[in-house]
Amino acid sequence: MTQPHPGARQGDPGKARRIVLATRNTGKLTELHRILSASGIEVTLASLDEFPGAPEVAETGRTFADNALLKARSAARFTGLAAVADDSGLCVDALNGMPGVLSARWAGGHGDDQANLDLVLAQLADVAPPDRGAHFACAAAFVLPGAAERVVEGHLDGRLALAPRGTNGFGYDPIFLPDSSELSTAEMEPAAKDAISHRGRALRALAPVIAELLDG
Repeated sequence: MTQPHPGARQGDPGKARRIVLATRNTGKLTELHRILSASGIEVTLASLDEFPGAPEVAETGRTFADNALLKARSAARFTGLAAVADDSGLCVDALNGMPGVLSARWAGGHGDDQANLDLVLAQLADVAPPDRGAHFACAAAFVLPGAAERVVEGHLDGRLALAPRGTNGFGYDPIFLPDSSELSTAEMEPAAKDAISHRGRALRALAPVIAELLDG
């Protein structure tokens, strides 16, 4: 069993108000800090970069919730701190909900955004615009070591464009058109995208859960 990282001192009185986000992505750390601050939750956030030796977690779950919990549990176990993790992806109606949890490795290699996007477009080459419905999904998990764990979800409904548009964002953003918008999520300003994004919705839903469990 993995022992807590030495930096997570068991007698530290501030430990209960410190949270590790199971990522090395500074953008995600900034986003969570902004959301928690707006919700009036005062905590200190850390990323996995602050804990040398923190293991990488294989995303072997069958659902976004499974993968989010796998990552949050691993971070909590290694650091001894309360942990947050998320997992997200694109679900296409015409592909029976796929790529889903395989979104980041749909074309084979993990994280090859262009190859993943190109493959989805190729698979939908003969699908007419009215039948190109899709949604982005995100599960966000919070694990309080030895106490509780919770998962919430956020969705963004829309449809897929015939070709990529825009240079903002990443992943499938250039081909995703949110409902009631003619802009792809890669054409939106970051603030406008954050306001409706699946991850933003999930993390905002997680904020009161974090407050409840930390103060419980």
